[in-house]
Amino acid sequence: MSKSQESFNKKEKEKLRQKKKEEKLKKKEERKTLGSSSFDDMIAYVDENGNLSDTPPDPTKKQKIKATDIEIGIPARTEEEVNPFHTGVVTFFDTSKGFGFIKDNDTQDSIFTHVNSHLEAIGERDTVTYRVERGHKGLNAVDVKKVAK
Repeated sequence: MSKSQESFNKKEKEKLRQKKKEEKLKKKEERKTLGSSSFDDMIAYVDENGNLSDTPPDPTKKQKIKATDIEIGIPARTEEEVNPFHTGVVTFFDTSKGFGFIKDNDTQDSIFTHVNSHLEAIGERDTVTYRVERGHKGLNAVDVKKVAK
């Protein structure tokens, strides 16, 4: 006599499959009894605030927008952004090694500077103007010039 090939685990899995199948049939019957929904019931509208609703939008609240008024991409630069020169104060400068740091007046960032990019000699606590360029290790100040007091 051979032993039955059905284990307890296999029986449980089969029961779960049957249960899911019955639930699926019940849901199908419920949908049939509710009636088929029409296309109008499935449509969703967007109102003037961007919210979804089941009622069509009010045509009196419709606004005309010119295609030329729509800006795509980055907005045009203002005059403040066009000026490449910044002002700052030299917080540290080592004359023997030829490098130092400038603290920007606007952003309070510390920017590296090297003597090769200076237009004139500078020292600590001098107010300077400079341009910013991206270097290998971060931002570098170039065309550094002392501001007359």
